Amino acid sequence: MKVDEKLITLITEAVIQELKNQKMKNTGVSSSVYEPNEPVHENPPADLDITSRECKAIPLVEDPADPESLERMMRSTTARIGVGKAGPRLKTQTLLALRADHAGARDAVMLDVDPKVIEDLKLFTVQTCCRDKNEFLTRPDLGRKISEEGLKVLRERCVMRPDVQLIVADGLSSTAINANIRNVLPMLTDGLKAKGFTVGTPFFIRFGRVAAEDQIAEMLGAKVVCIFVGERPGLGTAESMSAYIAYDAKVGMPEARRTVVSNIHRDGITAVEAGAYLTDLIEKIYQAKASGVELQN
Repeated sequence: MKVDEKLITLITEAVIQELKNQKMKNTGVSSSVYEPNEPVHENPPADLDITSRECKAIPLVEDPADPESLERMMRSTTARIGVGKAGPRLKTQTLLALRADHAGARDAVMLDVDPKVIEDLKLFTVQTCCRDKNEFLTRPDLGRKISEEGLKVLRERCVMRPDVQLIVADGLSSTAINANIRNVLPMLTDGLKAKGFTVGTPFFIRFGRVAAEDQIAEMLGAKVVCIFVGERPGLGTAESMSAYIAYDAKVGMPEARRTVVSNIHRDGITAVEAGAYLTDLIEKIYQAKASGVELQN
């Protein structure tokens, strides 16, 4: 009897597919998520943002040995794991998401903070000694100094000798400021006032670096200064903002005297949570009269 090899191949493929489906059913995972021939792997739905958490949560590894463990690992990190491959290259969806994230990171650095955000928070703006974005990126030292015109504005508009001075600066990610500062600043201001602190006049620094807070603290006589800065974006998120806090800040002081709360974004410390935490932290710094490594000694 002659064996029909084509028929055997079809039967074998059908049996393997059935075993896969049964395995996915037993683990409670949809087979459509893991089936390599599903269009979603290479062509996600048109209305699904390939940079979104939902899209990145879809494993692209073909026939994983342990689907549940893979899903659990992917939920615990924003790192690019479970992306699989197509021969020697990245899958199209992974490559496009990587390029989109890179474009988002570039935009975060090169674009300005949305004027509506500054307006909504009723902040006035001063600028550092940087004349434009290119100079800001290539001359960090100038981003630490407020321009003469800016210093004049600060003297005219700011409360002198406050307990706490709050500052917002664009830093290296305008996207981070746009995404978080609306929820952090009002909560922190209200929380500090409720604890009896005098809070200085908040404002926005264009082309600002972290150490700009030292010059401002000296000039205004602030006991504690806290500056919010958009952090250098990575390919995981462009929305990460940090708060740098210092007690009795002075120009030229060591960086070790700063207390930093980082990773303020929706996938890290949420903006609302950060506002509450910073209120208690600043109270601790004020009472201890120390910040940075000195606070822990």
